[in-house]
Amino acid sequence: MFQMNPKAGAKRRAPAKSKLAEEFPPGEVLTATGKKSWKLGAPIGQGGFGIIYLAEENSAKAVGADARYVIKVEPSDNGPLFSELHFYMRAAKPDSIERWMKSHKLKHLGVPRYWGSGLHERGGKKYRFMVIDRLGTDLQKKFEACGRRFPRKLILQLGLRLLDTLEYIHEHEYVHADIKPSNLMLSHSDPNQVYLVDYGLAYRYAPDGTVKEYKEDPKRCHDGTIEFTSIDAHKGASPSRRSDLEILCYCMVQWLCGRLPWEDKLQDPLYVRDSKIRCQENISEFLTQCFSSQEKPDEIQRFMEEVNSLGYCDKPPYDKLRSILQAGLISIQAKDDGKLDFTPVSGAAPAQKTTKRRKAAADADESETDGSPIKKMKVPKKQEVNGVKKAPKKSPKKSPKKSPKKSPKKNVKNAPRPRKVPQAAKQSESKGSLVEMGTQTSPGLVQKSRSRTR
Repeated sequence: MFQMNPKAGAKRRAPAKSKLAEEFPPGEVLTATGKKSWKLGAPIGQGGFGIIYLAEENSAKAVGADARYVIKVEPSDNGPLFSELHFYMRAAKPDSIERWMKSHKLKHLGVPRYWGSGLHERGGKKYRFMVIDRLGTDLQKKFEACGRRFPRKLILQLGLRLLDTLEYIHEHEYVHADIKPSNLMLSHSDPNQVYLVDYGLAYRYAPDGTVKEYKEDPKRCHDGTIEFTSIDAHKGASPSRRSDLEILCYCMVQWLCGRLPWEDKLQDPLYVRDSKIRCQENISEFLTQCFSSQEKPDEIQRFMEEVNSLGYCDKPPYDKLRSILQAGLISIQAKDDGKLDFTPVSGAAPAQKTTKRRKAAADADESETDGSPIKKMKVPKKQEVNGVKKAPKKSPKKSPKKSPKKSPKKNVKNAPRPRKVPQAAKQSESKGSLVEMGTQTSPGLVQKSRSRTR
């Protein structure tokens, strides 16, 4: 993840055992491996390891504010960018994306295009760089501006576009593993197009077409972003195609109702994991907790049930999932007209009421820029244990008029996930960071560690 530097010339600290990239002056020319030259413009963002610059193909002209590309630069011995390059070089080349769009009759595909990379030397130091599309604002900002509620039509449209994107990524042997609103960015030139970014946790689940099998690793429990990450990740298993789709389910529910039931206890990953397990065991009951009976979206329940039926190694039925979301559009007498309307939902809470809470999450992300331990959001203490309210303390004054309160129900016993689980999988050794790309950079794009649980 990368974030704009709030103050010009502000001091930056390097992560432990790593070096910060030196800031290059505008006009610096970098030559990619294929001998193509790129000119740097102004820096627009930074992370714990590198700096993001506006960029254009090298010419006599200076790089302006309307630049079409961005370049991420970091010291060559840091590593995160090298890891993320594996995904971009294998799956995000422009010709590969164009061929896929043509063969699948798509007008848009939400994967940033990779334009080149290489090594650059300056002052006796070596730097690694990567060139990709420039993008705009992220959906987390839009979500907050809409009072933390997206219109149902918009959510179904986003779901359809993400299915197209995920199918492409999956067919190119990768899973994303960290889908969330701050990793979804609108196009810089077309606000009706959305891109999935930040492949720092991307995992090659099927090298050379062979799907890796399920295997839990206690050292990797809870990888990803805690409120959205999959049950497989909570258990320490490598991400899979069903993991990406499960994460998408949680995103759509949050966008539609405003919050997920476990969001107030994100500092307790075991509670979050068990809550998700109970959710998947009874999806109808879970959605009843999130929506009133009148607002409960049938298509979201059908979508979640279809995803929940997948085995770890199963190929998702992308067309069937698309048809479920399209049926949802028909049920509300709407269609995907190609326009993303971020008009606030009537009755949604004002954005100001949630700013402080989300600011805490952003502050936690900022802690990653210097390699310090990730801060956890402060959640108000509540009288409950694992979602069950504690019995209130007895008052010394007894009132004969009040009947004694019933004791709270016992907590639900943790149960294994109701899925067929094969054996053995190795975690990818190549994980890294993503490049922030817009003039309005996102707090959600600051460099991440593999095991963050912000």
